[in-house]
Formats: sequence, C-alpha cells, structure tokens
Amino acid sequence: MWVLVLFDLPTETKKERKQAAEFRKKLMRDGFTMFQFSIYLRHCPSRENADVHIRRVKVSLPPTGQVGIICITDKQFGQMEIFSGRKLVIEHNISQQLELF
Repeated sequence: MWVLVLFDLPTETKKERKQAAEFRKKLMRDGFTMFQFSIYLRHCPSRENADVHIRRVKVSLPPTGQVGIICITDKQFGQMEIFSGRKLVIEHNISQQLELF
C-alpha cells in the first residue's frame, strides 16, 4: 500500500513559506519521499500502518492551503507510467518494502 500526500500551500509571505517548509520536513521525518515538489509518498506494509501515517499527516496540517491524501495498492503504483518531457522513463530503482517474518 502506498500513501500519497498531495498539497498546494500558499508561499506568498515569509510565514507561509515557513509553514510549507515545516510541513514538508514533517512528512520527510515520517518516512515520506518527495515524488514531485508537492507530492510525497510512503510505502506501508498494511492498511493499519497506512492509517497511522495518515493520522500523523492530519495532525501536522498547516493552517492554510489544500492537502489531499490517497492510498493506492502496490499493483496500482506499479502500473504508473512516468515521463520526462515526452520520453518514457523506465524506473529500475523502484523502492520495495521487504518484510521479515
């Protein structure tokens, strides 16, 4: 399961820029990785684990701006096509979650 956090935060004032930067830092401290500048993602081994991280994101929401959170399966994530300009990028280093039993 993948948790994606998508956001559009205001950055017109110094205070807004600081709030946006702090929100991004909190996402990274919680294990999210930047996919694009305003899209961060994190792999979770289960829905229960994803719910924990979603609650953490909700606690750290900035006072202004828009934030969306979505969960997708590994299969859905693996079907994503990524382009750089018009050229398809073949991603060989896709991170995988390993579980030890």
